[in-house]
Amino acid sequence: MNIDLTGKTAVVTGGSGAIGGAMCEYYIKSGAQVAVVDVNAERGEEFVQTLRDMGGDAKFFQGDVSGKESMEKMCADVLGTFGKIDILVNNAGVNVGPEGRVPIQEFAEKDWNRIINIDLSGVYYCSGPIIRHMAERKYGRIINVASIVGLVPLRYQCAFAAAKAGVVNLTKAMAIELAPDGILVNGICPGSVMFEGTRALFYADKEKADRMMSHIPLGRPGEPHEIAGSTIFLSSDEMTYMTGNILTVDGGWTCGFARDF
Repeated sequence: MNIDLTGKTAVVTGGSGAIGGAMCEYYIKSGAQVAVVDVNAERGEEFVQTLRDMGGDAKFFQGDVSGKESMEKMCADVLGTFGKIDILVNNAGVNVGPEGRVPIQEFAEKDWNRIINIDLSGVYYCSGPIIRHMAERKYGRIINVASIVGLVPLRYQCAFAAAKAGVVNLTKAMAIELAPDGILVNGICPGSVMFEGTRALFYADKEKADRMMSHIPLGRPGEPHEIAGSTIFLSSDEMTYMTGNILTVDGGWTCGFARDF
């Protein structure tokens, strides 16, 4: 990905996870400074050292996206360190594992609240203070990570589907409101992505995995770096007429692939 982001500062929430980590690595390779935001301090500090070993300018900031005060402090700390924020990637998110995937009438309230608070409210809490800074400078790029489940719901994931659908429309609402301030807002909807958290789920039931892959024209899950590439694309100053868009990065899953009859 030959996009030069030298001189830019990017904030990535969930930045030490699989997809967020790949995004941070791509930002470093593109020349940007990176603020890695994560609730897990040990993992975050360790990952930032990896970015520094790559020759990058990166710093870890602990923060819980489900808390407004935590995000306001994070924004102030990032500005105190780097002086500005050019790019925000609202990537932090959670879902339930296989044991929590049950019909809506049986879905645990604690799981509902946790997913909505992190996946949807987290975008709101994190964006607010950073938008105020970007609006003052009349410049900004915001990328919200949703999911294809926010476009085409899957059974037994009601909270995740609701939260990510909310992120999709919140992205469009933000794009409309923030355009006069020079802030471009776009979203990404990843499909099935292979990383540590999904690998066990994927291999636990081969028949189910094969059935899932049969709905993807490319016939395989994506890799974190394949999601990260679209983030760099949306961060580029070459993309100055693109806002309110939702990119689906899903191997063709949402095309409605019916296979051959």
